[in-house]
Amino acid sequence: MWCVAKLDEQYIARMEDVLAVYEKPLSAQEPVVCVDEKPVVLHRDIRPARAMQPGRIACRDNEYQRCGTANVFCGVEPKAGRHFTRVTPNRSSAQFADYLRGIISRYPHARTIHLVMDNLNSHTRKALVDRFGETEGGRLWNRLTVHYTPKHGSWLNQAEIAISLFSRQCLGRRRIADQAFLRSEARSWNRRVNRDRLTIQWNFTRKLARKKFAYSITRSQY
Repeated sequence: MWCVAKLDEQYIARMEDVLAVYEKPLSAQEPVVCVDEKPVVLHRDIRPARAMQPGRIACRDNEYQRCGTANVFCGVEPKAGRHFTRVTPNRSSAQFADYLRGIISRYPHARTIHLVMDNLNSHTRKALVDRFGETEGGRLWNRLTVHYTPKHGSWLNQAEIAISLFSRQCLGRRRIADQAFLRSEARSWNRRVNRDRLTIQWNFTRKLARKKFAYSITRSQY
């Protein structure tokens, strides 16, 4: 359950902007992509687990060894069911820039890519410029139309739903000990959901937001 911060003009403006983007029809020329990241703690079993068999439940010892952490970038084009999952050592600006360039390369013919993301300090033009230089970094950033969610408004980012799907369907309750195996499993999951075109049905509109939060928008604010 999400706790919504007190509404102010900036919160409403950003919420309206993101919801307006979600109301756009599916378009190859202007795809809408949402991105976010998830930290993953790596664990190794100390004692061998017993696999599930017919008539016998699986068993796993409660003792484990912590093996560091990893980061998973999760992106999704919700209406198309295209997912962009990438495992990295961390969520540094350089890692984010590489990830973003990979997404941009998947839409070579788009006029612009509507990118929805939160306000993390690496989610900026500077990350691309620092990584690829002013010319290339600027060119990549100009391929994007960025829509930031409000502060304390991560619930408006559909990438949060993609992260939930990844956590439940790929990670589950098992222990993963190293980045190599996590990367392999993430790639397999990504291939499957893209093959199945796993879309997200988003139903919260600007009209519902205005009713839910009891605010109105004048014509001059559109």
